[in-house]
Parts: sequence; C-alpha cells; structure tokens
Amino acid sequence: MEWLTVLPPVIAIGVVIWKKEVILALFLAILSSELLLVVSSSSSNWLVTPLNTIDRIVDTAASSGTTRILIFSLLVGALLAFIRDSGGVSATVNRVISSGLINSKKRVGGVTMFTGMMIFIESNLSVLTAGIFARGLFDKYKMSRARLAYIIDSTCAPICILILLNGWGAYVLALISTYDLGQDPLAVLWGTVPFNVYAWLTLVVVAYTIFFDKVHGPMKQAEDLLESVDSSMDSSPATKSRFMLVPLLVMIIGMFAFMFMTGQGDITKGSGSKSVLYATFLACIVAYGQLLWHKRFTHQQSIKIGFRGMGELLPLVTIVLLSIALGTSLKALGTGLFVSGLVGENLPLILVVPMLFVAGAIMSFTTGTSWGTFAILIPIGMPLVTTLGLPPSLVLAAILGGGIFGDHCSPISDTTAISSLAAGCDLLTHVKTQMPYALFVGAITIVAYVLLSLQILF
Repeated sequence: MEWLTVLPPVIAIGVVIWKKEVILALFLAILSSELLLVVSSSSSNWLVTPLNTIDRIVDTAASSGTTRILIFSLLVGALLAFIRDSGGVSATVNRVISSGLINSKKRVGGVTMFTGMMIFIESNLSVLTAGIFARGLFDKYKMSRARLAYIIDSTCAPICILILLNGWGAYVLALISTYDLGQDPLAVLWGTVPFNVYAWLTLVVVAYTIFFDKVHGPMKQAEDLLESVDSSMDSSPATKSRFMLVPLLVMIIGMFAFMFMTGQGDITKGSGSKSVLYATFLACIVAYGQLLWHKRFTHQQSIKIGFRGMGELLPLVTIVLLSIALGTSLKALGTGLFVSGLVGENLPLILVVPMLFVAGAIMSFTTGTSWGTFAILIPIGMPLVTTLGLPPSLVLAAILGGGIFGDHCSPISDTTAISSLAAGCDLLTHVKTQMPYALFVGAITIVAYVLLSLQILF
C-alpha cells in the first residue's frame, strides 16, 4: 500500500504532460489522494471521495495562511493592472533605456537577477518585484517571458536559502534546535551556506545564461518563438514612471517594516505570509491613490481596472489553492514519509548525504513544498549526525538543497505558480523550459556530494 502514496503526484504530473491542463491535473491528484485515504481507513464507502475532495479544498482555503496567499495573489493582479494601465511600466522602461544604463540583453538579465538577490527577505516578494520590474525590459529586448520566469525563480529561491535572514532561516533553526549536534544550532545553520551546492550551482547557471546570452533546450525554442501569454501587458502609452516605481518601493519597504513588526522587533521571526500580504495591500492602496491624485482615472475606472486585473490571475490563484490542498492531502496520506524511506540505514556512508539530497528533491517535487520536506527530512537526517558521525552542516545543506529543487521547479508548487504569475508566463511553459537546467544542476550536485563525502569522511 505504501508505494501507492506516490500515485497522486504521478497522476498530477502525468495529466499535465498529457493534457497540458494544470487545474484538471491537480484536482484529479487530490481526488486520487482522498480515495487512497478512504481505502486506507478500511471504509467501504468510496462514494464519499468526491465530497472529501471538496472538503479538503474548502478546509485548505479556510486556513489563515492559505487565505493570505490567495488574497495576496489576487492583489498582485490588481497591482499589476494599476501600474500597467497607468502607463507607469512603459514610462519606466523608456526612462531606463534612455539613461543608457541598460542597453543590452545581458544588462537586462543582470539587473533582473540582481533585483531578485537583493530582496532576500521573502521569496514571493523577491520573485514578484523582479518580475514586475523586468517585464517591459524583456519585451523591449525581445526576450521571452519564459526566460524571465526562469531567472527570477532560479535566483530568488536559492538566494533565500543561502542568505538565511528570513522566515526559512528561522523555521529551519527551530527544527534543528532540539537535536544535540555538538555545536550551536545557529553555527550549524550558517555552516550550510558553503555546502549548499545546489543553490550555488543554480545561481552560477543563471549567471551563465545571462552573461553569455546562451539558452538551451526548450528555453531556446521559447526564446526563438518569443512565447508570452501576456504580450500586451505593457501596451498602455507611457506617462510617468512614478506610477510603477512608487508602489514597488512602498511594497519593498513595507515588507521589511511588517516583518520587523510581526517579529516583535526581530525581522528573522516575522511572518512572511502576513508581511507580504500587508505590503502588497499597501502598495495597491498607494497605486490607487496615485491614479486619483494625478487624475489619471476616476474612482469607478480604477476599481474596474483593479478587479479586471484580479480576474486575469484567477486561473493561477486556483492553481495555487489546489496545489496547497494537494500538499495537505499528501501529508495526510504519508507520501513524504514514504519518499524519505529512500534513505535507508544500509546505505554506504558516502551515499547518505547524496541520497538525502535525492530524497529531498523527489519529495519536494512530488509534494510541491519545501517547508514540508524540511519538516520530514530534518528529523531523519539530524539523528544520522550523531549515529554515523556525519558533519551536521553538510547533512542539513543536502536536505535544504533538495527541498529547494522541487520548490522552484515542481508544476504543483505554489512558488512555481507565483513565478509564472510574476513573469506573465504560462505555467507549463515555465516548468518545461526550466526543468532541464534544474535536472542538470541536480545531477552535478549529487556527484559533488559524493566527492564531499569522500573527502570529509575518509
């Protein structure tokens, strides 16, 4: 029965590949997961499965954390519409280009990557800010939105796990603090930075695609075709760049301020989900206020623009909801625990760390969550530190890197969906074009962990 727990994510990924339909794939995956839960409970009433599926989605939406993410995603749609229809995006692009600072594809990519790296406090905010800022520039220089989605997604997730002054750092620190690792938990956490091979290599590959202006595989095809599901995003005539820059600046500063506030003075303990919602809401209010103050639109017109923007993102918001609901259902089913069993006690010592990375990558990819991956694998990996004499930072780095793999490239990850949203790129196009890069870096990471294990243990 245990092997059946991987069936729902397999169904999701299979339907996505077959039908190119994410919402249907996610719904069928939740339905199959709930069916397996009914079977495992020895209940013969299989007819309740559709009802359980609906209840799972409703219960997920009722969660305060999920509700914040959904409202945040809708507000993003309103914010994008405000700055687009105001002409602020076109004005900002024209201003940046006329300044001469960004006059090539390399510089466009470099500024986008730099923007994502600088806002390391929260991955969704980092992705959102870099995506909104760079959309017009990518269109101007005829670079595909798929490439933009790849750059922001593969920059923001790795940088957030390397610069741990954020919610991820606080969460992981709390998970490892209960173990006797022979050194201070904070030192163990910061010790993961040089060993997080996957995150570092991902950033290196992103930099390669930017500074050598080289893309390969499906990304090359997307670049040739200039695929963009949102090509008219910045079609409004240019007005003033303040219509874009002021709301973005408010959102960034607000994020830091709200993290400080929700963390009771400690920014690392702040609530990312609350802070990003508050900051985005504040940015929407400022953008709306600008439209009225400068008489760009009337109140009625502004409200209509905002709701139209929300409507444009409704399919992606639905994907986010269903992906979170699937993660919750898979947790109840025990998919993560089964996948973590890939790391057996009889493995050769030099393969323990590489297999922890592989288990984390498979788990995060099939469940779409890095947080859940950390919660399951850390209790498995940390005891190995004392029983097998493994370096704690190396073990933890492999787990964190594996979790990041799925978080930024799984088709059922909410982070992947938000990256597509921020770039204005079709979700499946983003997954298809990014996957070869992630698999390439993942393969090198496995080899690197074998070599590191050989060097450190022998």
